[in-house]
Amino acid sequence: MSDQLSLLRQAGVISALDEELARTLARIAGEDDELVLLGAALVSRQVDNGHVCLPLAAPVFASLPLHVDLPSGARPWPEASAWLRALRRSRLVGGAESVTPLCLDDSGRLYLRRYFEYERRLAAEIRARAEPTDLPVDEARLQEGLDRLFGSAQGEEDLQRTAAESAARRPFTVISGGPGTGKTSTVVRLLALLVEQAFSAGLPAPRMHLMAPTGKAAVRVAEAIRNAKAGLSCTESVRSAISEEATTIHRALISAARGDDPGRRARPQLLTDIVLVDEASMVDLQLMVRLFDAVPPRARIILLGDQHQLASVEAGAVFGDICGAGLSEDTRGRPSTLARSIVRLTRTYRYAADSGIGKLASAINAGDVDATLALLRPGRFADISLCETPPSEQGSGALRDDILRGYAPYLAEPDAARALRLFDGFRLLCAHKHGVSGADGMNARVAEWLFEDGLIERPDGNFVGRPVLVTQNDYQNKLWNGDVAVMMRASPAGPLSACFVSPRGEVRRFASARLPPHQSAFAISIHKSQGAEFDEVAVVLPNEPSKVLTRELLYTAVSRARRRVVIHGSAAIVAAAVRRTISRSSGLRDALYPDAIR
Repeated sequence: MSDQLSLLRQAGVISALDEELARTLARIAGEDDELVLLGAALVSRQVDNGHVCLPLAAPVFASLPLHVDLPSGARPWPEASAWLRALRRSRLVGGAESVTPLCLDDSGRLYLRRYFEYERRLAAEIRARAEPTDLPVDEARLQEGLDRLFGSAQGEEDLQRTAAESAARRPFTVISGGPGTGKTSTVVRLLALLVEQAFSAGLPAPRMHLMAPTGKAAVRVAEAIRNAKAGLSCTESVRSAISEEATTIHRALISAARGDDPGRRARPQLLTDIVLVDEASMVDLQLMVRLFDAVPPRARIILLGDQHQLASVEAGAVFGDICGAGLSEDTRGRPSTLARSIVRLTRTYRYAADSGIGKLASAINAGDVDATLALLRPGRFADISLCETPPSEQGSGALRDDILRGYAPYLAEPDAARALRLFDGFRLLCAHKHGVSGADGMNARVAEWLFEDGLIERPDGNFVGRPVLVTQNDYQNKLWNGDVAVMMRASPAGPLSACFVSPRGEVRRFASARLPPHQSAFAISIHKSQGAEFDEVAVVLPNEPSKVLTRELLYTAVSRARRRVVIHGSAAIVAAAVRRTISRSSGLRDALYPDAIR
């Protein structure tokens, strides 16, 4: 046992932490079965890789690190049936109602107990909220409001109306759609309907909590709602009752935190009537459980997101699992109860009919390699293109030209607010964080190019025009993970300071020493770009396929662009990305609809 685990750790299949967990459990329980300890180490590795469980009953463990070549001296991977037998007779492993550190469910999924409880608890909360309720509804007022705010909508617009009506009748609603499909405009009109319902019943305006996974996303949703509600067809009292303040989920839950013990009973402590979560695809399992625990049963939870975007960094693909469960049917062809709570918006209002960006995003999302490459052929569309010069050979040429053209306007602008607006006109997105073609490597290279062209005063350290990205929330200074600033001087001889611009347009200056952890932002990872929008995007792909390079990653990158996207990478790498899709192991979809066809 010890030799096998050590060999797997040395080969990078498991980490030192995974090995130590297995060894600790062995000492506590007196367990000496190698298969049990191997399962413990691998389920720990699964969680670190974003999965919730280890699906041992599957004939092919495609989502596990089992496809790697085993190191010399290591024994072959065990058969699934032998593995399951060993786990079922172990004192470390139990079923749903036991208190063992590992849990094996009826479908052959092995969990760390905590994550099994998270999954079961969240599924129960969602199923309860998706059931028909006796929420009071003024039908006449609701229909009048729907007609006034949505009109006699047909087709795709009718889906927006359906989403609003669904949320008015039940405590749980999911609105999924890509960029530009009208999620924000739909939810603002929905909030107006809910305020009107409260006023019609003689009640005060409902208490609203607007949330997002990151500080930057919270700022964006607040700004979007502030702008959208100005054009609502409603009274001023209704308009003013729609909240414009948003916060991170973590911040909102500080007052409701009860620790992470999954055995505790949920006692909702958020004083709220409506919780709206934007960018919900980025919310991991543990955080979503904490959120649902903190919201009163009769309060409405509205999740907005794009189920085709990248999943959360931490364990789980909660938003995608919820949307998938809503599509399930049982053996009689009956949809899940959850289906009535989920609306998918598919029509984009951002791109013109002759735009290639929307078509490219759709082809990538569909996994259609041939269509994706056909759309990227030279001259097919003016707003999308593929440059196949390898990143390692980009000392000059298309990528450098894109960089100089994209960043020159903001670097020439002396006003901080205008410079930041111009900076958002172009962004370099990378599939990886590290390496020559990763965000770190490309940041250094971009600075060199800009310095060589005379656009910045130095290629390293702090300098006028250096863009910085905050990577950790700073509640004291109200700077959030994802916030972007530009280093500038208030006067020609003055010190450098990081200039941030608030949603209302005020410039906030911070000395470098006061900044939370941050990094240069000429190039950012595609993960960091989620929720953002830029006029033009250059996407740098690596020379070789990797587990990070997936359909969801490429879709997320392409859909960040409003007007133009250039992919720098080979056609073979693009094809490999489109073929590879993220598959996170979890049992949430089954738990949400246990009667569905499998």
